[in-house]
Amino acid sequence: MAVQLTEANLRNRIWFWLEKHREEVLDLTLRLVRIKSPQPEGDVRTMADQITAIASQIPGVEIDRYISEEPIHNLVLRLQGNRPGKRLVFNGHMDTFPAGDLSSWTRSPEGEVVGDKAYGLGISDMKGGIAASLMALKCLAETGADFPGELVCTFAGDEETMGVLGTKFLLDTVPHARGDAMISGDVGSPHVLRFGEKGMIWAKVTAKGRSTHAAHVHKGDSAIERLTSVMEAFKSIRELPIGSEGNNLLPLIDRWSEKSEALSGKGETRVLKAATITFGTISGGRLSNLVADHAEFTCDLRLPVGVSVAHAEAELQRICDETDGVMLEITRRYEPSWTAPDHLVIETVRANCAAVLGEEPAVTMRVGASDARLYRYAGVPSVVCGLTAFNLGAPDEHILLEELTALVDIFALSAHDYLVSNA
Repeated sequence: MAVQLTEANLRNRIWFWLEKHREEVLDLTLRLVRIKSPQPEGDVRTMADQITAIASQIPGVEIDRYISEEPIHNLVLRLQGNRPGKRLVFNGHMDTFPAGDLSSWTRSPEGEVVGDKAYGLGISDMKGGIAASLMALKCLAETGADFPGELVCTFAGDEETMGVLGTKFLLDTVPHARGDAMISGDVGSPHVLRFGEKGMIWAKVTAKGRSTHAAHVHKGDSAIERLTSVMEAFKSIRELPIGSEGNNLLPLIDRWSEKSEALSGKGETRVLKAATITFGTISGGRLSNLVADHAEFTCDLRLPVGVSVAHAEAELQRICDETDGVMLEITRRYEPSWTAPDHLVIETVRANCAAVLGEEPAVTMRVGASDARLYRYAGVPSVVCGLTAFNLGAPDEHILLEELTALVDIFALSAHDYLVSNA
């Protein structure tokens, strides 16, 4: 007579499987790291081929490839449960930062293990996260797929250039790329879960003046001086008031400040709670002895929850309108996004992080962007739980081996617990 699996028995079976297959995630991660997939080239075809080959060995997994434009390929993997229920999505991206000067690396950018660390270009952002997602998928498949609903993995070919041809393309065109909730293994830390992200505006400001020889300065009008006065006024953006929606999150940001800043750097809390502006480039003029007739700068604004893009843009425009000959152009924008910190998917991941790591993770906002914002815009509650990055975007990028194996446990257990909850 067949023995019916109870939830406790199935969870024990998952634990046994994880213990038995603990070393596989490292081999899988290094296998992915060896494949080059840098932006801006964006050629992830070989990565997609490799992931397809891996997933084809997992029982019951359906694999679909969606090409937004060559060479950007996107994958959607589906594992059906044995009865109706919710859909949980693991999201990741296959592209990486550009390689840069590889002569500065002291370890192999194609993957190398030294002591308790694994090195490689893109290993934290986010080939380790993809490997952990695949292992969680494999775990649920090989322990019987005895769960309601379905587990989906969406692996995007474009994230480093803001995801338009990757995750956004999938969300816009593939119905089952959406779900009831999403877990992202993007770079971060299992010790600090991220439930939201700041918004962003990229702006270019151009100033026109009247040129003349510097000896006849009274006949000219400096575009550079106009521009620098606008730059100074733009700093007032840092004082924009936060609305009630953002103020409700401030206690949580403060609560986890010390733990989060230990990983992300002192000052992160202040940045999370306020609008920031960074002036990225500036140019103007033709010669030292000519009054400049043209100048421009570009800037990056990051907006906390409670400050809308429309509000910030209106303030930028007001400042520019006060100075003759100045023009504002917005080149990129997106709103702040967040999921309620007590949402089921976040609570589920939080509980499993605590169980696996032996300590409570922080639950707070994220200063940088990820494709989680695109899921939130699509109405899908989302949380980021990835690997702590060391030397991200720099030589000798690496991760901790114990975190990599822990992430597999967290993902597999969280997938099971979320899907069976209120089934």
